[in-house]
Amino acid sequence: MASIPERQTSRAAGWSRRTAAFSAVLLLTAFVGHRFDLVETPVFLWVMGIVALLAALALLFAGFAFSRLWNFGDRGGRDLTVGVLLALLVLAPYGVAAYWATIYPPLRDMSTDFDNPPALDVSDRTKDMNVLSPSTPGEQRLQTESYPLVSGRSYDLPFDTVVDAVETVLDRRDWDLSEPYPDLRGQTEVTIAAVAKGFVLGLPADVAIRVTDDGETIIVDMRSASRYGRYDLGDNAARIVDFLAELDQEVAGQVGAAPAE
Repeated sequence: MASIPERQTSRAAGWSRRTAAFSAVLLLTAFVGHRFDLVETPVFLWVMGIVALLAALALLFAGFAFSRLWNFGDRGGRDLTVGVLLALLVLAPYGVAAYWATIYPPLRDMSTDFDNPPALDVSDRTKDMNVLSPSTPGEQRLQTESYPLVSGRSYDLPFDTVVDAVETVLDRRDWDLSEPYPDLRGQTEVTIAAVAKGFVLGLPADVAIRVTDDGETIIVDMRSASRYGRYDLGDNAARIVDFLAELDQEVAGQVGAAPAE
């Protein structure tokens, strides 16, 4: 009587599950650590790359394990399934980011004033951050076409009133001010600089809000520039639009006035 060979347990399936689980734990740990400023951004970005490689390796193990299960009847279907599901879950944010990179314009420094953008605080910038440079005509045209709502504001109000409104809106946001609010006595122009963080990954961006009294109206311009990454995936535009829209509401609520046309 012929003996039936005992089914082997696929070692690749077990490695798929373990590798995918480790990538998921590493992703969660790095994300939480970065959000709470326990992990610096350059380290966080390197870890994100390692996480993606581990998840891809888990899928590679899963593919090899599946071939063994299909051809030789090895055991390990549960480990294989868990490994694939965890790896796909880990890689999902990367897929979303890749998709966003195809639909958002390749911009990382945006301003409501192309000719004279508000000055950013560069005192704590390092060489591994994006280089700040004047936007090219092509970038300006791309911003205007893609984000028509990114535009400055002008108000027929006292200078102090507008600056107070800007500071009130800033106080509602979890941004780190570069310096305390400026003294307005004798001033006709002030710039408030801060560091903001993106909503999803918490990547930092330098922000500057400039309030200018041109003798007729009070003009508010804003700039937001990502410190890391080739593309901002719409983050800077959303930050400017949201802030200035809230500023409109704050000004209207304080004095019952709308921004001047």
